[in-house]
Amino acid sequence: MLSLKMSSNTYDMNYNNGLYHEWIITNGIGGYASSTLTLTNSRTYHGLLIASLNPPVDRTLLLSSIDEIITINDQDFELAVHKYPGVVHPQGNKYLTSVQFTPSPIYNYEVNNIIINKRIFMHYGHNTTIIEYEIDNNVSEQEVSFKLIPLTNSRNFHHTSNAKNTIIEQSSREYGTDIFTELSNLYLDSNIEYVKDPYWFYNFEYECEIRRGTGHLDDNFNPGYFKSQLKKGKNHIFIVASTKNESDWSLNDIKTIYENETERQKQIEHSFNYYKDPFISQLYPAIDSFLVSRRSTNSLSLIAGYHWFSDWGRDSMISLPGLTLVTGRYDAARSILKTFSQYCKDGLIPNQFSDNSTKPPAYNTVDAPLWFIHATMKYYEYTKDIHFLKDIWATLENIIRSYINGTHYDIKMDDDGLLNHGPQLTWMDAMVGDTPVTPREGKAVEVNALWYNSLNIALDFSHILDKEISISSEDIKRTKKSFQDKFWNNSKNCLFDTIGYGVDNHLKDDSIRPNQIFSISLPYKLLDVKKSRGVLNNVCEELLTPFGLRTLSPKNTNYQGRYHGNHFQRDKAYHNGTVWPWLMGPFISAYTKMNSYSQSSIEFSKELVLNFEPHLLEACIGSISEIFDGDHPHLPRGCVSQSWSVAEVLRAYVEDIVPHYY
Repeated sequence: MLSLKMSSNTYDMNYNNGLYHEWIITNGIGGYASSTLTLTNSRTYHGLLIASLNPPVDRTLLLSSIDEIITINDQDFELAVHKYPGVVHPQGNKYLTSVQFTPSPIYNYEVNNIIINKRIFMHYGHNTTIIEYEIDNNVSEQEVSFKLIPLTNSRNFHHTSNAKNTIIEQSSREYGTDIFTELSNLYLDSNIEYVKDPYWFYNFEYECEIRRGTGHLDDNFNPGYFKSQLKKGKNHIFIVASTKNESDWSLNDIKTIYENETERQKQIEHSFNYYKDPFISQLYPAIDSFLVSRRSTNSLSLIAGYHWFSDWGRDSMISLPGLTLVTGRYDAARSILKTFSQYCKDGLIPNQFSDNSTKPPAYNTVDAPLWFIHATMKYYEYTKDIHFLKDIWATLENIIRSYINGTHYDIKMDDDGLLNHGPQLTWMDAMVGDTPVTPREGKAVEVNALWYNSLNIALDFSHILDKEISISSEDIKRTKKSFQDKFWNNSKNCLFDTIGYGVDNHLKDDSIRPNQIFSISLPYKLLDVKKSRGVLNNVCEELLTPFGLRTLSPKNTNYQGRYHGNHFQRDKAYHNGTVWPWLMGPFISAYTKMNSYSQSSIEFSKELVLNFEPHLLEACIGSISEIFDGDHPHLPRGCVSQSWSVAEVLRAYVEDIVPHYY
């Protein structure tokens, strides 16, 4: 389990450095707490309680921060750090001596020989955050008091709020207050006295949102404050922020919740054969963070990334082997497959569950159902669970039949056995206005590699279950031959990215992109050895970086090496050069397999994986970012913690490296 300490002696605790180092802890139902290293909120998505009101979606900021003021002989020392236009105030980071992650963050401050340890953790399965303080008052013959100022809100976590448009009511108690808003109630409880003193704080400035070109000024509501005179020696104080009305919290309650959560994580981690591996142990909190309950199906799902993604079909199916199967969480894998199976419609599984529960799922994906079949195959490979295979068979057969006969979005098997599809249905689906950034309609190379594998998997399963299916081995051979004949680009000794795209169905896109890697990473062989070598060499020479594969060769005139700027600028670069860590997984699988798992290939692949170790101390502590710049020094970008980035790096490490290394 991740356990590290960043001290002011070895780590820069200044304001600017803290912005680029974030942390997140989660509650298993889509809610979370997250901020930066200095507890400066730099995103609309930061806060100490972002509650999931309809798990795992409808995520709502309820508690932005808790500001602390310690007063010694009438002199105030403020521990908070906030950014307002043109000023950082207060600057409590100057009292910050270290931050520990165990994996919950523990902030350690020192003010005039008074030691303050602040632990932030969540109650698993509940929209509840607990902030616990242990204050060692070593100051003699001085009057010392402690004040806690909650800054609350009630808004969708994508947006900002304006005090003029926000209606908040509250009722107070001796040790807490109940805050009532249009979206959700928030209950604040403590073991120290509460004083009602409502006040609005205006114009908090979120620096990350300024860089992203999105709304960045926010107002927060302070309902009052908690106060206590500190006795000599150790003082124990807590605040509980929750959507549930549970008063009479005690220090024993807090201790029990923390110990139960620590033990839960240890038990899950220790069930994994390789949990003692130094690299894996650092990733385990991130692995656990993506698994969430979905209330509507009473089963599990996977969050695609923090902070702003919900559970996506494609991402979930790609992530499932790495997050659940290689870690031995087979029940979780089965539950996730069940979730998406329940939503299968006309051969399609959802591309995205909306972050707003009132909106229906979006089905605009061609590859998510094929990744579903692949994930089911991996599940059976690990478990040999034929009973679940029988349960899921109808969904698998529905996908194959619908794709052969034709379904929505012009998805249909062509006469040549290859799969045709409409625009913006692959994972490279960015749009600028109404214009696709990477038009790939027609027949995409990775979609057809997945299609060929899905046909083989379906046929194999039909034999295992003694079921009928509308394909034969001859159909599969036709698909394979068409793939070889039509996708091979002899002039570049690799595969075309798409064929039949645009208004002219004879066009072929010869851009060097990473999608061709799936022709040699997936289980069922599509190319001979010579052509497979050509694909691998092209990917190695033009796309491979220390953090994954570029989405476009730098030799291409459309290449963009930096992912930055406003929404439109970022989308143009998203799949035109930006590096995606999740592609390191299929690359390592292909590379080690093509080199017969030689010692040199294993050593090289392990070096690629361990490139991520320093990254685990930047962006999101203990996790892997969504993307990196295509150009050196390959700065991390996008979501700070992405499920398939973690999952595919881990899967490749456990499946393709570890068995051949030790």
